[in-house]
Amino acid sequence: MARNRLKEHRIIREWCKGCGICVYFCPKQVLELDPEGKVHPARPEACIACRMCELRCPDMAIEIILMHS
Repeated sequence: MARNRLKEHRIIREWCKGCGICVYFCPKQVLELDPEGKVHPARPEACIACRMCELRCPDMAIEIILMHS
């Protein structure tokens, strides 16, 4: 079975309230809150495209875009 491959983290900063839920649920510690309290992918190369951040975000501010094989 082919693994998902990340193309990009699409983050709508205006929707992010900085709750940190996505940071907490990321199994690879890819996400961090920046100095403004908004989420950003600090280590995108470590992302396994599990979509936990996207699924857990209460504000729907994160979308994981996958590469098509």
